[in-house]
Amino acid sequence: MHRIAGRAFSLSGGILAVAFLASWASAEEPAKKFTEKIKNKQGKEVAFDLVLVPGGKFTMGSPDGEKGRKPHEGPQFQAEIKPFYLCAHETTWEMFMAYYDETVQEKRGDPAKEAPKKKAEEAEKKGVDAISGPTPLYGDPTLGWGAGKRPAIGVSHLNAETFCKWLSKKTGKKYRLPTEAEWEYACRAGAVGPIAGTGRLDDMGWYEANSAETTHPVGSKRPNAWGLHDMHGNVSEWCRDTYVAAYPQKEVADPAGPAEDSYKVIRGGSWGHFPPSCRSAARNSAPPAYRFRETGFRVVLEVTQ
Repeated sequence: MHRIAGRAFSLSGGILAVAFLASWASAEEPAKKFTEKIKNKQGKEVAFDLVLVPGGKFTMGSPDGEKGRKPHEGPQFQAEIKPFYLCAHETTWEMFMAYYDETVQEKRGDPAKEAPKKKAEEAEKKGVDAISGPTPLYGDPTLGWGAGKRPAIGVSHLNAETFCKWLSKKTGKKYRLPTEAEWEYACRAGAVGPIAGTGRLDDMGWYEANSAETTHPVGSKRPNAWGLHDMHGNVSEWCRDTYVAAYPQKEVADPAGPAEDSYKVIRGGSWGHFPPSCRSAARNSAPPAYRFRETGFRVVLEVTQ
């Protein structure tokens, strides 16, 4: 007789036992939280936490009477969201520089001088290094505020998406930017008011009144009910979607903006924003090539079934 999880079975029933174990494993719920670990070019480990955002429905947008509301935050509608993992904090300089050091364009050869076959062979060998990375950084991109655990700033939408491609190749998992609906759903974490968590902006984020006009190390403020930090302030965050001026007037499952490449959505307050721009429903947009000292991003990891 053999025992697994307190249950006995005979060797002759091996086929049934294998079937039982397979169904038991597939029925396991995804981990509520886990830590992703990667190595940078210098061999140092860079780790960051991801939190499981449970699937569900919520009312997206702001009600007409909410203080600071803008017309493009409506009309409110019901959105259904599938489960996904979201980084517990914004992408830090530590994370971003691991990507930058491996992919910066100035360290590559001139593509115009490479034969197509050689270029393909080198791309296959390089793996993550074959991803077209950012242009070289000039001056101090941290603005003298410090790097490490502070959020990366001045990152374009294109660069944020390329970071996700690099991280996906690096880990063998599917990373991407959150959709706008996923972002607001995660920010609210079940709350319906303008500020999640305690409901007090000073508890939940860094903004113009408490930031001393600088970013701060991620996770310094309280998390919301799902364990996510800095959704209401520190830096604003790029979303995956193309911006639209009004929401659909019907329930939508996993809504996303149109596919055409135009203005991209920016969500969340920043160190330089006033309170109305730090609300759960507040939204902004910009061309994908733009870089702002108030803007960064965080990553989604898709849940595999």
